[in-house]
Order: sequence, then structure tokens, then C-alpha cells
Amino acid sequence: MKKLFLLICAFSCTLFAHANDWTQYVNPLMGSQSSYELSTGNTYPAIARPWGMNFWTPQTGKMGDGWQYTYTANKIRGFKQTHQPSPWINDYGQFSIMPVVGKPEFDEEKRASWFAHKGETVTPYYYKVYLAEHDVITEMSPTERAVLFRFTFPENDHSYIVVDAFDKGSYVR
Repeated sequence: MKKLFLLICAFSCTLFAHANDWTQYVNPLMGSQSSYELSTGNTYPAIARPWGMNFWTPQTGKMGDGWQYTYTANKIRGFKQTHQPSPWINDYGQFSIMPVVGKPEFDEEKRASWFAHKGETVTPYYYKVYLAEHDVITEMSPTERAVLFRFTFPENDHSYIVVDAFDKGSYVR
């Protein structure tokens, strides 16, 4: 019995030592093509570590409406820190960060930028998108308790990062 256990252990250790990166089989966009009338999962691309303190996601929906990301949208309003497991539950303590060029724009409709899925890279541990309206590349990667952003702005004199916490008691100090 002891030898069998050792053989199994040795086999499974060998199996996992040669294992692939399993995250390549995860599609964080799956279930994000939902609508109010028809649910296909009601999910959003959560860029987070397993059991991480929070999630980050691109935000295509209006702040506070629950539908923070829908696949059929063509504009991103910001990159949102969220606790929301479903659009039916909504969120709390939310805020959004958005890189803009030109003048600082606080209205989420006016600061929104066109994007295309072909300019988007989505994995559980990394997100990248090209924001055409502002000519900015945004990248994010999660840490245990936060997220690391990288914004690549075009050469100009007026680049900003807008922090939006104007919803249902959310605030930034």
C-alpha cells in the first residue's frame, strides 16, 4: 500500500510539473454578451487574482446601472474597481479610472472612448485595450490587493487620469 501511494504521488508530481498554463483556456469575456431581456451569464471580464481583495474591469455601462460591461458595446467609459458578482445585485463603493487626452472630462458620456475587440487582450491576469478616442493604450494586471495600471499616452501636453466616484455614496479621499 505504501509503494502504491508513492507511485501515485510520483506520477501526479510529474504530471503537474509538466502542466501547461491552464489560464490559456479561460475566456473572461464568456457570458458578457447579456442583455436585460436575455442572460448569457451576466458576467464581466474580471481581472483579478484568485481570492483577490477586489476585481477590476473595463466599464462600458453607465456608472451605477449594474451592467458594467457588455460585449456588444463599442465605448469604454473607464476602468472600474468592483465588488459586483452580478448586474442584478449592483455594486457599492465603486469608482472608475479613465485616461483622457485634451482636457480633463468628468462626464462619463463625454470622456468615453471608442474601442474594438480586435484591439483588446483579455486574460484572467492581464487586460489591454486601445482607446481610439484618446489614442491611449491601457493595460492592467492584478495584485493581491489592488491593480497595476500602465497608460501609454501620445506625446502631448495635456494627458490626464480621471478618477470618478460620483455614484451612490462612493467617494475618494
